[in-house]
Amino acid sequence: MNDFADLEADRRHPTKSRRPFASGELSIGFGWVLGVGTTVLGLAIATRLPLLFGIVLVVYLAVTTLYTFWWKHVPLVDVLVLALLYTGRVIAGGAATAVVPSPWILGFSLFFFLSLAFVKRYAELRPFAVNESSLQVRGYYAGDLDLITINGTVSGYLAVLVAALYINGDHAAGIYASPALLWLVCPLLLYWISRMWMLAHRGELHEDPVFFAIRDRTSWIVGGLLTLVLLAARI
Repeated sequence: MNDFADLEADRRHPTKSRRPFASGELSIGFGWVLGVGTTVLGLAIATRLPLLFGIVLVVYLAVTTLYTFWWKHVPLVDVLVLALLYTGRVIAGGAATAVVPSPWILGFSLFFFLSLAFVKRYAELRPFAVNESSLQVRGYYAGDLDLITINGTVSGYLAVLVAALYINGDHAAGIYASPALLWLVCPLLLYWISRMWMLAHRGELHEDPVFFAIRDRTSWIVGGLLTLVLLAARI
């Protein structure tokens, strides 16, 4: 549904024009069948999980629909909604597994995903800035790049600050045998966030940062190191 709403804009975009529906690789009819079918399947699976998960899923569906047709065209509101949607997935995971997410993980997620939402917008807007275009993209102008960079990097560093406050608090000490090792998480996160913004600034990030990270070797290395640190801290 989101791809259909952006179809014409994607076809004019230098990289998004290669998306399956924008390029014509997949038909519009197939998209409708796929979209409706997976939505129904997802709701059906939700009936086998705790009721709270189903409620979160319905709210998520409503918010993402409003985002597709309205909020994505409102500057700053769009990135805040994206961050909330990503954080909503953490809440949904907690609801599905009967694990209540702590305020620490929710605070970290909100700032972390807000940074990723800003870098996503930056990557979309940068090609127009390079061409010195005054074209408006989802309510943003090329001249907004500096402000987007500031907001995005600050959001990412605030996420690391939340992690640092968590490490320094009593909560981590009650879970981890060696909480001091968790301080290694901070430089790893700072490096990864700074690198993502540096790649975006260089014009080397052309897509959703999450999809980029999945295929990025350095991101896998940082993720592996973070996992090792967390495991070592538990011992």
